[in-house]
Parts: sequence; structure tokens; C-alpha cells
Amino acid sequence: MCGDKRMHILSFLTDFGTSSGYVAQMKAVALSITQPIQFIDISHGIPAQNIRAAAFVLHSTVPFFPKGSVHVSVVDPSVGSKRKALVIITKSQILIGPDNGLLLPTAYRLGDFVVYEIANESLYHHPISDTFHGRDIFTPVAAHILKGMPFNQIGPKCTEYVDLRFPEPKIDGESIQGAVLYVDDFGNVITNITKNMLIEKYYQNKEIIVVMKDKVIKVPLVHSYDSREKGALLALFGSQGFLEFSINQGNAAYHLNVSQGAEFLLRITSEQ
Repeated sequence: MCGDKRMHILSFLTDFGTSSGYVAQMKAVALSITQPIQFIDISHGIPAQNIRAAAFVLHSTVPFFPKGSVHVSVVDPSVGSKRKALVIITKSQILIGPDNGLLLPTAYRLGDFVVYEIANESLYHHPISDTFHGRDIFTPVAAHILKGMPFNQIGPKCTEYVDLRFPEPKIDGESIQGAVLYVDDFGNVITNITKNMLIEKYYQNKEIIVVMKDKVIKVPLVHSYDSREKGALLALFGSQGFLEFSINQGNAAYHLNVSQGAEFLLRITSEQ
């Protein structure tokens, strides 16, 4: 899949920020192993050590990449410990990163995956830093895969790994127990409730009743941000396919005083 002369795609997702040279070092190591590579930076602004936020961004973004893309994701609070380093081969793309659950929601979404533990030290960039496996382990392995290395040279297949999954909504009669998966830079509160969980006939001109942190809030369910006046709270199904709470030209997370992981109870009114 990766041994031809076409331009290979290698993406990066990290919490490294943009003021250091860390990302550039990873790209330089990759280029020292194989060329040409088209680099795509998914994000380097993941909140520090926030594995679940990184998992959501990866899960939301990777399906838009072409088949054969390789993705290095490094949000790694346990770097230097005995945690494993993984390569996950899915039916369409390849995921590389630490064994902390970050890669698993995306692997499930892509489907039919096989997990390898990175164990072939001849693939590493030496000397290996205890604090920068993104540069010295994950990226070199990615580059060797792009160069055409057979997967069986990575290391043994792995059946035990951290299996992070997003919380599933729970339907109880006319109510849904939901959770906040992610808060984006606009303050939109992205939940785990999908559009197909709500009956289409309830979508037009209806209100959602939300119980969040012991507060009961009525929110109109609309199609666009400007369906309400500036500064007004609203709910809609966003570009990632999940129900979001938003404020037209405002910050819903701040207004609701919620963050990633917050739970809430939702029901749709029967009023016209």
C-alpha cells in the first residue's frame, strides 16, 4: 500500500503547541528516512495531556483523509514509562501513537483493525530521548511504513491495549442521558448525541430541555447559528454529526459552565 512513488501523506496531532521546534524535528526525521512526504498538521493545540480531546479531534478528522494516509498522534503523559507504543492498521489508514487509548475511537470508526506493538528498535531514531518518543519512535516508524516496510517488521501483534471509547448516550423513555465529548475553540459544546437518535419530526421549531449541573435550561433546536439573535443560546447538529450547544457569536461552554466530560439529561418538548 505504501511502497510506490506517489506523494505519501503523513499527518501529526499533538499537544506540543507551535512555539517550539518539536513538530519540525519530527518532520525532519521523517524526511531523513523517505521522500517525498506531504505533511498535514491536524492540530498542535490540543490541551496539554488531554487524551480524550485528542481522541475526539482524531476521530473527527481522519475519515476525511485519502486511503493509505498515516497518522502520528502524540498526546503522551506517560512518555518514558513502560506504556507500549502502537501501530494500528485499519482497512483504509494507519494510526501510530502511545498506548493510552488515543487511537482507539478512530480505529473503531475506520474498522477492521489490527494492532501491532512497536518493538523493532532498528527503526528508531537514535539516541532515543526518554521524553520525545514522537520524534524518536513514532515518526521514524511512520516513515519506514511509508517507505514500504512490511507490517510484520514493526513488532508483534498486540491484543491487550488501552481501549478508550466515547461514552454512549442512554435512552430512558423520552429522555436521553448525554455527555460532552469536546469543547471547540468557539466554545461550542459538542455532545455524544447524534441526529439519528432524535426523531426527524421533532427537529423543526422544537425546544430541548436540558438538565445540566442541577440547572433546567430550555434551548431551541435550530438549523443554523443565526437562527437566533446574537448572544442567544441554541442547539443544532454541527459539522461533526453531533448535537451541539452554542451561542450565536458567543461562548456556550462559558455560559453553561461546562467542560469536556460533563453529563446532562435531555428531552424534547412536545409543544408546537
